[in-house]
Amino acid sequence: MNNLPKLLSGASLLLAATSASCHSPATGSEKLPNIVLIFIDDMGYGDLGCFGATQYQTPNLDKLAGQGARFTNFYVSQAVCSASRAALLTGCYANRVGISGALNPKADYGLNPEEETIAEVLKKQNYKTAAVGKWHLGHHLPFLPLQQGFDEYLGLPYSNDMWPVYFDGSRNIPQEFARKLDYPELPLIKNNEGIKLLKTLDDQADLTTLYTETSVDFIRRNKENPFFLYLAHSMPHVPLAVSDKFRGKSEQGLYGDVIMEIDWSVGEIMKALEENRLSDNTLIIFTSDNGPWLNFGNHAGSTGGLREGKGTSFEGGQRVPCIMKWPGMIPEGIICNQLAATIDILPTLANITGSALPEKKIDGVNILSLMKGEPDANPRDHLYYYYQKNSLEAVRKGHWKLVFPHKHRSYEGVMPGNNGFPGDYAEAETGLALYDMRRDQGERYDVKELYPEVVADLTKLAEQAREDLGDDLTGN
Repeated sequence: MNNLPKLLSGASLLLAATSASCHSPATGSEKLPNIVLIFIDDMGYGDLGCFGATQYQTPNLDKLAGQGARFTNFYVSQAVCSASRAALLTGCYANRVGISGALNPKADYGLNPEEETIAEVLKKQNYKTAAVGKWHLGHHLPFLPLQQGFDEYLGLPYSNDMWPVYFDGSRNIPQEFARKLDYPELPLIKNNEGIKLLKTLDDQADLTTLYTETSVDFIRRNKENPFFLYLAHSMPHVPLAVSDKFRGKSEQGLYGDVIMEIDWSVGEIMKALEENRLSDNTLIIFTSDNGPWLNFGNHAGSTGGLREGKGTSFEGGQRVPCIMKWPGMIPEGIICNQLAATIDILPTLANITGSALPEKKIDGVNILSLMKGEPDANPRDHLYYYYQKNSLEAVRKGHWKLVFPHKHRSYEGVMPGNNGFPGDYAEAETGLALYDMRRDQGERYDVKELYPEVVADLTKLAEQAREDLGDDLTGN
């Protein structure tokens, strides 16, 4: 299986313990902070107790939020797996690094090894690095985690539904999903080698526990070193699977069981840090790769009232929950309502650790001031671009969001699936629309006629994005 990309086990970075080290390059006399970056697959904005979930409990994540910061306007680059992960790890909008959509087992390309990842940036300061879980940035050897700055890896090369099995666990695959019949069995990879093939949902039921135990082991083995743990859970992407520990525990059924097990996993990471006396010098970042895959009905998450979901440039697709904890640096229990994004994580970690930024241009900005709760902080000038592949579909500045005419998948007015069976999408088209995110986070009321000057201002900003990042201008 040497044609599979190398995946590194969880990456966690420990951030500098003093505020001085956060504003200037770290020196040999300072203890660099550890960093744990937990990235969930298809978790919606409303899927945590501290973000509004009610039919299951997430006590560990709620505790994490109480001990740190909750970000309410936190965004991914594009609302789909591979693009979102490429942006997170490189600090770039996904189209800048040429990754879009979700790479499948037939893809012959991946994240260009010439791009610098968070792991490679931190290696400059001698961090131990691990990736654990879903990679999805190329499954051939040159693109795997060990070739992208990680010291070790354990996980899946792509999404857990990319195997010759239907979403309910059967091999009786409907004609419209016949492409799955050409997929290989799902490989579990350690470093650069496949070590096991997953063939049933029972095989997948142990993934969350396996990833957690692997991450805890990495923490224990590296307690004397600064480390970066990137833990990318495969769940709650469908097909859903959960261990016996949590099966049937939720009032919301299997989806709630899966979220409760992820919450348990976060608790185990926090416990391992505490037991190894690392908690006070560790930055934990928890977020999701995109919003929920809504046409899976009761096997999908919640947008918390935001419009649409995964695969769209509406808020339900690109706005995700985010929690950060760093004792002594991030005040306890704060809420950040300013714009921030996954592309900001790389430059922020570089600043904290005194690591040099990538030589190539990146799009993220240092958001340490937001993490510290500084009242007047505005590091990205309230500006963010919403791309789908290479089409600029919206731009946001402050509380204004201008949506450009484009075609898109829609979940509205379509009956969702149930118990692992997907429903259909609607094919929709939107015109130019302006939304006030202060009063209308559900993007229901177009106010462009009331604020033509805002439309003109955001249109100019969009032209700057097109000159820099491109735009195919097809609306597709």
